[in-house]
Amino acid sequence: MSHLYIHIPFCHRRCAYCDFNTYANLEQRIDAYVDALCTELHMLAELRPAPPRSQEAAALGPTIFFGGGTPTMLSLDQFERILTAASHLVPLNQAEITSEANPGTLLDPDYLRGLRALGVNRLSMGVQSLHDPTLRMLGRIHTAAEAHQSVEHARAAGFDNLNLDFIFGLPGQSLVAWEQTLETIITWEIEHFSLYSLILEEQTPLFAQVTAGRLTIPDDDATAAMYEAAMSRLGAAGYIQYEISNWVRPNPHEPELLPTTPSRACRHNLAYWLNSDYLAAGAGAHGHHYPERYANIRGVDDYIRAVASGQLPVAERFALSAADLRAETMMMGLRLNAGVGTAHFAARCGQSLEASYGSLIDELVAQQLITYDHQRLRLTPRGRMLGNQVFARFL
Repeated sequence: MSHLYIHIPFCHRRCAYCDFNTYANLEQRIDAYVDALCTELHMLAELRPAPPRSQEAAALGPTIFFGGGTPTMLSLDQFERILTAASHLVPLNQAEITSEANPGTLLDPDYLRGLRALGVNRLSMGVQSLHDPTLRMLGRIHTAAEAHQSVEHARAAGFDNLNLDFIFGLPGQSLVAWEQTLETIITWEIEHFSLYSLILEEQTPLFAQVTAGRLTIPDDDATAAMYEAAMSRLGAAGYIQYEISNWVRPNPHEPELLPTTPSRACRHNLAYWLNSDYLAAGAGAHGHHYPERYANIRGVDDYIRAVASGQLPVAERFALSAADLRAETMMMGLRLNAGVGTAHFAARCGQSLEASYGSLIDELVAQQLITYDHQRLRLTPRGRMLGNQVFARFL
């Protein structure tokens, strides 16, 4: 299998905005969870999904992505056990291996050197803000200074491919403050940034605080101005926006992965955006193995018990039709600045773009929402601002 997602659901503290499948104060269950995870990976090794059908998908190479939660709560021994089990699915020496990380867990240089020695070659740090009161309000366990220190420790440990996550449109955040954050992080010379507009998820503490009027978030116009500031400031600093929320610093000595998509773009996420198949392991993990999508059992102990029974811990399976495959390939691919390649679409879906969506393409071109040159179909700048409306047209 070319792509593998591994979910680590443990956190020191659950953030106020988070609705992911994560759990605080369960450190005592981590070792049993790792045992179950390794067992599931061995079970998954018996599956043999088809290799990527398009040249674009094949060019990404194999990937492993540790998401969470906070994967860097794992010990080095636990990481090694998981990677050994994963090696039966993905060739480790050829893979982009990413771990998400909370900067507050990366203050030990020896841990980072050990992680790099195990083969993890990309870190994705959830910084979110450089304003300490905001970090406390969000429930983050690090300060702005510790985030920068974590970056320096990662560099010293040999990591030359870093991503930092930030959120804009946060409670009390001004455009000026966001622009100051952008100017600061540009000086850190990071390879990759993922910048997300705040989404208030129901059942989270932050949602309750905002709806009760205890916190105020910027309105849509102010948040749009922050997004435009990110495009302008990062673009002026030489970063290329290759996806709606992602920017990468190009290396002129390395070939592009896709048009307008430099080599340090996240290859694992590109697999998602190309609507490739991928396996997923861990509590609450979601996988895609056409013609179905699946979701694992969410609860940690329920997951451990299911694996112990000798069965794959799948809670739900969702059948995908050929029409679903075509629509999802368009919706995911249009998030990329490179758009959807006609050769990739035909190889992935078994039908040409024109045969699938000819009249709709003509209509969206006339509305100046997309461009189409019979090689690639892309959103226009106007289409990017109305992306959800365009995506919906392909359903």
